[in-house]
This record gives sequence, C-alpha cells and structure tokens, in this order.
Amino acid sequence: MCVNFVANVRFFVRMNNLSQIVDLLEINLSKLLLKYDDLKEENKFLKQQSEGLELQVSNQQQLINDLKQKEVSLKIANTIVGNKDDKHLTKLKINTLIREIDKCIVQLSE
Repeated sequence: MCVNFVANVRFFVRMNNLSQIVDLLEINLSKLLLKYDDLKEENKFLKQQSEGLELQVSNQQQLINDLKQKEVSLKIANTIVGNKDDKHLTKLKINTLIREIDKCIVQLSE
C-alpha cells in the first residue's frame, strides 16, 4: 500500500508538472500569436508607407524630367533670342528662321 501511494504521488507530481508545462505552452503560444498579429499589422503599415514613398519618388522623378525639358527649351529660346536688349536682332533671327522653314516647305511640296 505504501508503494502504491508513492507511485500515485509520483504520478500526480508528473501530471501536475505536465499540466504546468501545458499551461506554460498555452501562455507562450498566446503571446506568440499576439506578437504575430502585431507584426502583421506593422508589416501592412510599412507596405502602405513604402507604396506611398514609391509614388512620391515617381512624382518627383516626373517633376525632375519636366523641369529638365523646360531647361532645354529655355536654353534653346535664349540661344534664339540672344541678348534681351537687342529685340530687333531677335526679330530678324526669327524672320530668317521662318523664311528657311518656308523654303523647306516649298521644296517638300514640289
């Protein structure tokens, strides 16, 4: 009877330890699931932020390209126009260019 009692006590201690281990596993699993949900939300936020930044970079790149094109146009215009004080010379240059274009049109239509 004493042997049976000791065996029952050992079994109870093992079961109690097993129960504690299971309880600890449940607690840790719950913590992991909460952390997983938090990380999913953070990942979603970071993806949205990344997409927004990519769009912003794209818009900025388009603006840069537009400004570069305007710079080229202004350089061409300044080359044609020349000095601001010499408007008469600028008009003569424009008229010369128009006559050259007219000659090209005439040659193409022949």
